[in-house]
This record gives sequence, structure tokens and C-alpha cells, in this order.
Amino acid sequence: MKLSPAGLTRSVLAGLGVGAVAVVVYHKHLRPWHMRWGATQQERDRAWPGDELVPNAASDQTHAITIEAPAAAIWPWILQIGQDRAGFYSYTYLENLFGCEMRNSNRLVPEWQKRQVGDMVWMTPKEKFRGMGRMEIAILEPNRAMILMPPRDVPPSLSISGGARMTWGFLLDPINEHSTRLVMRARGEPAPRLRDRMVGYAFWEPAHFVMERRMMLSIKRLAETSSSAAGNSA
Repeated sequence: MKLSPAGLTRSVLAGLGVGAVAVVVYHKHLRPWHMRWGATQQERDRAWPGDELVPNAASDQTHAITIEAPAAAIWPWILQIGQDRAGFYSYTYLENLFGCEMRNSNRLVPEWQKRQVGDMVWMTPKEKFRGMGRMEIAILEPNRAMILMPPRDVPPSLSISGGARMTWGFLLDPINEHSTRLVMRARGEPAPRLRDRMVGYAFWEPAHFVMERRMMLSIKRLAETSSSAAGNSA
């Protein structure tokens, strides 16, 4: 059925109205929820290791989850993340849609436990995407914090503030000797181009949340299972 000009105009306006409502709902409700999933107000407001690397952050995602295990039992699972190691404990089929060739490991591997500042954490195979699918360890505090940032040798090397353009932090905050808060914090400077800001807002932020939430839940499961097994064998 062919629409009259008036009918077509009404349809377009209706579509624009629905789109406007969706944007408002996302901005006021859904985005604030996924940007601070699981995190308390105190966790969102406090200064964490790595915050100083992006002093003028325009975006800040802080997610948190309680893990019934000591920090020392969680830390090994964090240390061995990486495409060339244990993966990221997330949705591998989604990662592999983008050519990451990811695989996850449900065991701790001793040779994957060696990390130091300056090491690269690979998101994709080293030979793909001109070797740019990686982040550099900027801060490493055992059982406390691993902060990643874009590699220093990938241009542009200078950011707006002179610090890192963005950081991705794995943070452990003990509650007591048996429980720990795993806090994930991603901070970034303002994107220089409107297009990049829109893509980040509409795609990268929610995509990051979906993948990171799955990773956090997986780390919780793995750490609690291994900690419980260690306790039972003691």
C-alpha cells in the first residue's frame, strides 16, 4: 500500500518520536545503570590506582562485584588474561566474530603468571590488525591493581593531557580475609571527533559493559571454585 504524502510525513514523525523517546530512556536510565553496574557510590567516587593517568577523563565506567575469595586467590586469574594466554573469560563467539581468535582457559597456568610493567596484554593475535590489538601494563601492584593503557609506541603517542588516552583497570579491594570486591574501571579522554564520541556512546560503551560483565562473573566463578577447592584440600 502506497502512503500519501501526509501519511508518509506522519510515519516519519512517528518514527522520529519513537527514536527520541528511546534516546531519552537510554540516556536517563539504561546508560547510567550499565556505566556503574554493581558499584557503590563510594566506589564510583573514590580515587583508584591509575586514575592519575587520565586526569581529565570525560568517560568513566566503574563496575564491581563481590567475590567470596581472598584477593590472592583472584589475582592469578587476572594476571593470565590475554589472547595469547587464558583469554578474557567472556563471550568468545562474539570476540571471534571480530577476528580475535580467542579461547578461554578454566585453569591456572604457572608460565602465564609472569607479568611486569611494560608487558603487552594482547586482545587479538599479534600478527593481525598491524599488531595494534594490544594494551600495555602501566601499573602492576600484586593482589591489588593491574592498569592497562594504549601502548606508548602506537601513534598518536601524545594525548590531550599528556597522560594516557584511556585506561582499563582491574582492582581488588578486600572486604575481609575471605571476601574481595573486584572493581573494573575504564576511563577515557574526550574523543576529538563528534563521530567518535557518538560511536563510543551508542556502541562501544554498551558493548564494553556486556563483555566486561561476563568476564567479571567468570572470574568470580573461577576464583570462588579454586579457593573453595584449596580450602577443602587444606
